[in-house]
Amino acid sequence: MPPILALFLTFTFIYFLYRREPRNKAEVSNAIWIPLLWFLITGSMFVSQWLAILGVHLGETSIEDGSPIDRVVFFSLILCGVYVLNKRRVTIEEFSRHNRLLTFFLVYCFIAILWSDFPFVAAKRWIKILGHPIMVLVILTEANPIEAVRRVLKRAAYVLVPMSILFIKYFPQYGRGFDAWTGVGFNRGVTLNKNELGYGCMIFGLFFFWNTLLAFRIKNRMAKRKELLLSIAFFGMIWWLLRASESATSLLAMLIGIATMVVLGLPFINKRYIGMYVLFAVFAVAAAEPFFGIYAHVLQILGRDPTLTDRTQVWHAALKLVENPILGAGFESFWLGSRLDKLGEIWWWQPNQAHNGYIETYLNLGWAGIAILAILIVGTFQKIRLDLLKRLDFGRFRLGCLFAILAYNFTEATFKGVHLVWTLFYLIAIDYPIRRKSRPVKLPAPARPENETPNPRPVASETSTG
Repeated sequence: MPPILALFLTFTFIYFLYRREPRNKAEVSNAIWIPLLWFLITGSMFVSQWLAILGVHLGETSIEDGSPIDRVVFFSLILCGVYVLNKRRVTIEEFSRHNRLLTFFLVYCFIAILWSDFPFVAAKRWIKILGHPIMVLVILTEANPIEAVRRVLKRAAYVLVPMSILFIKYFPQYGRGFDAWTGVGFNRGVTLNKNELGYGCMIFGLFFFWNTLLAFRIKNRMAKRKELLLSIAFFGMIWWLLRASESATSLLAMLIGIATMVVLGLPFINKRYIGMYVLFAVFAVAAAEPFFGIYAHVLQILGRDPTLTDRTQVWHAALKLVENPILGAGFESFWLGSRLDKLGEIWWWQPNQAHNGYIETYLNLGWAGIAILAILIVGTFQKIRLDLLKRLDFGRFRLGCLFAILAYNFTEATFKGVHLVWTLFYLIAIDYPIRRKSRPVKLPAPARPENETPNPRPVASETSTG
């Protein structure tokens, strides 16, 4: 098939998918286009990187400051999100009351700017990560938050999944790359590398598996059939992309999340004892590891070497440069300045992350940051455990995503920056009261004296309650 024809058919397919989406604004407003744009950008390439493909370069890009066009885009989305939340009367006080641990983590990150070697850069990066909770709050303050989650993830997948397939098969100059050291080719779709393509597939794979489970509950047969076909078709495309990306970590993390959702749906699993089940599983794996070498077997199955493609060497080299183990180098400041130069003397490609979310947190925020992150993860698990008793369907999606994110961060650092997996964590970690729309309430008509002539054209009195 000619590439131009494939491009036309792909755009037609995306247009058809968007047109078939329901237009019921009573459940989901047009405001979800703001977080949708955030998902589309963080799930593919930044705007400056898309422009670079077209040969357009607007301003210089640096490790410390990034790209000026990207700063404008993300800051504009954040301002739009703040405007929507202000119109909906979302308050910091209300957010903090329902998300104390997450608020504490964000405050600690802000304080960690004080001991950074690059406080101005750290401050700008802190402002940027506020986009995660702001985008999530725009979704969760919709009249129907679960439907809003489905719409955003669906619409993001409608673009990113078929476009990635298009780039790989028909525009390899954009959808494929070559390792600068080995020369081995890899597939990247609409992202920068195979790992980014992998974690996008992980997220959308989890979503469409969950969407398949929801589809079985649809009573209308025709609607059920359409939703099932859509979910199965996209899951098949995502599986193909995962295989093409050869991202073993993403595949394993997705399977962990899917297994979690399946187990939670079993009738003999008591949702009240989820915490006990998890503790038992952790202790069982820890006890079996010395005898059966589970970790080595998993690496063998995934085709990974013991160094995890030199990741363990990066960990050791980075840990040796930690000067303050309690507080770290400052918020998102470790991979800057002299430390980056020293690591550049070891590897010509200059690593810019630890490829491990927990080590990354330690490098930037120290043991204090690790402790707060651990408490935040446990607190998020407790929230989800309670949600399972009220909303099993959404609760199982949240827990599946949580376990997938925790597994993924063993070989990739996503608890940082503008990262799609980090946004997903906020999506499952944040609780906010459901926004209820005001309804008119009819007041009783005032009593009339017996000798008063009734008004032939009575007027009903209405008011609104918030």
